[in-house]
Order: sequence, then C-alpha cells, then structure tokens
Amino acid sequence: MATIRKRGSSWQAQVRREGYPPLSKTFPSKADAAAWARDQERAIDRAELPTTARALKGITVGDLLRRYREAITPTKRGAEPEKYRIKTILAHAVAQVSLNRLSPAAVAQYRDDRLKVVKPGTVRRELAIVQHCFEIAKKEWGLPLLTNPVQQIAMPEAQRSRERRLEEGETNALVSAASASNWYLLPFIALAIETGMRRGELLSIRWKDVDLTAPTVRILKTKNGHPRTIPLTPKAIEVLTSLDRKDERVFPVTPNAVRLAWERLRRRAGLEDLRLHDLRHEAVSRFFEYGLTVPEVALISGHRDPRMLSTYTHLRPEKVAEKLAKATVG
Repeated sequence: MATIRKRGSSWQAQVRREGYPPLSKTFPSKADAAAWARDQERAIDRAELPTTARALKGITVGDLLRRYREAITPTKRGAEPEKYRIKTILAHAVAQVSLNRLSPAAVAQYRDDRLKVVKPGTVRRELAIVQHCFEIAKKEWGLPLLTNPVQQIAMPEAQRSRERRLEEGETNALVSAASASNWYLLPFIALAIETGMRRGELLSIRWKDVDLTAPTVRILKTKNGHPRTIPLTPKAIEVLTSLDRKDERVFPVTPNAVRLAWERLRRRAGLEDLRLHDLRHEAVSRFFEYGLTVPEVALISGHRDPRMLSTYTHLRPEKVAEKLAKATVG
C-alpha cells in the first residue's frame, strides 16, 4: 500500500514494493499524491517499471508470459495457437519460478517434462515463445536480465519433415467417408489437393477474389503475410462451380469446425495417420510431377525460399521413371 504524508503545505506519496526501489514524489494536494501512487502501483503490477536485479525476486516467469500474451501475441498472425501454447506453459511449475532464481536447469526440466507427452516440434515451438518473451523483456520492458535461459539449453532435435502422401485408394476412402460429413468437407479437401493452400488460406477465400475466367483465386491472408494469386486447375474450377454462394466467403466455417470434422473423417476412412496438412505436401509433389518448374510451384504454394519448398516435395520414383522413359525413347 502507498503511504501519503503531509509535509508542510505539500503532500508526499511513497510507494514501496518488495523487489522494487522505493518511489516517492511531492504534490500540492493529497488527491494528486494519491492518484500518482495508484498509477505507480498499477505500473508495478503490470511489470512496466524498470527494475534493479533485486527486483527480479518479485516477478515470475508466468508474470512475463501473461504480459507477453496481452501485449505481443495479438500482433501475430498465429495469435490463437500461441495463446494456447502459453496457457500450457503457465500450467507448468516453471511459470512459478521467480526471475532471480530462474536457471537454465529449470527451463531444461520443462523441456524434458514436455517431451514425455508431446513431440519435439511442439516443445521447440513452446520454447521459442519463452525465448522471445525474454528477449522482449530485456530489450523493451527494461528488465535487468543478463542472459536468456532458453538460449543456454539444448533444444529438442527438429523432426524430419513428413513424407506422407495419398496412396492408391486413399482418395476414394476419403470421398466415401465424406458422404456422411458436413457439406463443406469434401470440396474443402479437393481444393486443398488441387491448390496446395493451407487450412487458414482456404477458409479466407472470398467469392469476390475468385475469377473463374482467368482462372485464379486471390489469397490475401497468408502465413508469410504476402498475398498471392493462385492459378486453378480444371478440377478446382469444377469444385468451385459446384458450390452455392451462400456467404461472402467460400467456406463460412471456423478453423475448429474444420479440425473436428477432419478428425471424424479420417477415423471413418481408416486413415488415422493422415493429417490435413499432408494434403499440401500431396499438392506440391503433384505440381512437380506435372512438370511445373520451381518458380511456378512457388507461385502456387507461396514458398519464398526454395529450400523450404523442397521439404514439401516428395516425388514418387515411379513417376520420375516414367519421365525418364519418355525422355529416352528414340
């Protein structure tokens, strides 16, 4: 609590909080002194005041993450998934550790605990949030952090890129199982395979951005923030033509609805190991098998780095053999 004292004709406000240097200021009226004291206490509660190393005793990892969630996360395109990851971190004991006692060993313990229940890629993404949170705290929030503990531990090894593609008969299995699904799921899957678009990109398509005469579709909301125009295959045109224009968007549904519908579908189809994102791998691989060049495929997929594009490409050796046979005939 703040202390307000009368000093001659003035009023002095003093704010003391464990871990923070004492703050005081003199005002001509008691009301002004009380208002200033309340402002300082609110600033301390939000960890907005620069602190000394001793002040780290009163701030926990969880305090930093909650501030990061409110101030930084909303500025990102993947805000919702990041909020979920931060919630997971806050539920772990590491969130209760005060900054003056935080060590690389505590972060390593979080890493090891999480690796027992989730895959390394998930843990890497969670630790990336913590690492960035500490960088923001040092550079922008004025906290006297000498090191970033996440940078002092070994990160889980990156997983090998998935090579899952649709095998013979699996497309028919999906189509058959989709007959009992929501109206949008089958055309959604078909467009994912024909265009290589991500789930969020498919859900962002507006009818006014579809040009069936060109034929192209303009995507404004992309993962990398760069809009792109995607050429449409004859099959993609057929799918879009078959849909009713009930809404501004082609698929007026939520990401979670698609996720749940996909989970039910793959169980019915007996394809438990098939992820929705694998359809993007399937699409990119097919584009190369059709004979498109790297720049042409990148135009469709939105990859700005050819090295990243290669991780999505899993050519079938038999398809390459067919090309070799045609090239060497005669």
